Amino acid sequence: MTRIGFYSGSFDPVTLGHTDVIRRAASLLDALVIGIGVNPGKAPMFPAAERVAMLEDEVRPLARLTKTKISVVTFSGLAVEAARVNGASVIIRGVRDGTDFDYEMQMAGMNGEMAPQIQTIYVAASPAVRHIAANLVRAIVSMGGDPSPFVSKDVLKRLKAKSAKTS
Repeated sequence: MTRIGFYSGSFDPVTLGHTDVIRRAASLLDALVIGIGVNPGKAPMFPAAERVAMLEDEVRPLARLTKTKISVVTFSGLAVEAARVNGASVIIRGVRDGTDFDYEMQMAGMNGEMAPQIQTIYVAASPAVRHIAANLVRAIVSMGGDPSPFVSKDVLKRLKAKSAKTS
């Protein structure tokens, strides 16, 4: 039986926190589908196609390292439905602290009612990246700060290019 996991988020931008959870979750699974949530009512920093490309670049070495098939998809609507469509038996959720955990427990309960065959697994962020949040990275960038401690070198290049276009 192939163990397929589904890890969703906006990934706008991909942070070291995201890749920490991806690496650790991938080591538990045969395949990991990363779902980029697309909400037409929101204006992300990076369009969906750029987030897909950014994630594919970031996960390629993680797939080799963990020997796990990792793919990236976009979805709109419920993450639990996207997990089902992608054949996942597990939803992966990264948690940084107790506040995240409280919210994620509620979400797991709701998802469990809608799709009882899909389990939720929590991956605690490593202490070195526990404080990183994509919305804070975006705020740092928008105020001209240095996001380099929170993203990979490749994502940093994309952030700098994006900032250069908007200034």
